[in-house]
Amino acid sequence: MLKKIFAAVLTVFLVTTAWAETAEEKGYRIAKEAGSQGDGYVDSVSKMKMILINKKGQETVREMKSKDIEGTDTTGAKGLTVFLTPKDQKGTALLNHAHSDKADDQWLYLPALKRVKKIASKNKSGPFLGSEFSFEDLGGAGGLDKKTYKWIKDEVLNGRDCYVLEAYPKDKNSGYTKQVSWIDKEDFRAYKVEYYDRKHSHLKTMTITEYEKHNDKWWRPGNMYMVNHQTHKKTRILFSETKFGVGLTAKQFTKNSLSRAR
Repeated sequence: MLKKIFAAVLTVFLVTTAWAETAEEKGYRIAKEAGSQGDGYVDSVSKMKMILINKKGQETVREMKSKDIEGTDTTGAKGLTVFLTPKDQKGTALLNHAHSDKADDQWLYLPALKRVKKIASKNKSGPFLGSEFSFEDLGGAGGLDKKTYKWIKDEVLNGRDCYVLEAYPKDKNSGYTKQVSWIDKEDFRAYKVEYYDRKHSHLKTMTITEYEKHNDKWWRPGNMYMVNHQTHKKTRILFSETKFGVGLTAKQFTKNSLSRAR
């Protein structure tokens, strides 16, 4: 009888072990679930306020408008951000074409030069117009397979049960060696992301707050706050007047449309 009990216990142990997730498999599953939460939104527009804060605490405010359109089975999501103020930057526009398995394509329109400039992959780690957000940070949604993942631990963050996940960019031109995210277990929303530079040093931390659920389906943050621990500068992005299903088309997200973007 004792041998049978031991054999049964061993069988259960072996089956459980065989089906147990590795930290990498669990990390990928969590990242995939988090990435799928926004599926089906079709298109959206938002007003944005970008506040640049220097190390003395002085603020510079810029107002923008963003548009984006969901990807299809053959094309990635597309996004467009246009500056409304200040006057000397009005009309500056950033266009992003996301890809699922390679670096996004990005173009910057500079109205003073009346020129569209493609952002080279090696330059995407640079700051976006003086902010603490890089061009890489402002890339499109999706792209699950651009990184590898690893679940590290579970942790409570500001009263929320979260998964703590590490993501390692595959792109050799990425400005980061890893990103560490705190993802809420209930709704799979990210509330905090730490960024580590090419020297493996802690470069920046972004906190994401003031989430709002739109159309009873899609969560969007109202406040993204990036702190650069090396320069001691900060950037806050505030979102407002977000709307979905406004009838955007792919023709509004081309290089030729950048100079006419409003």
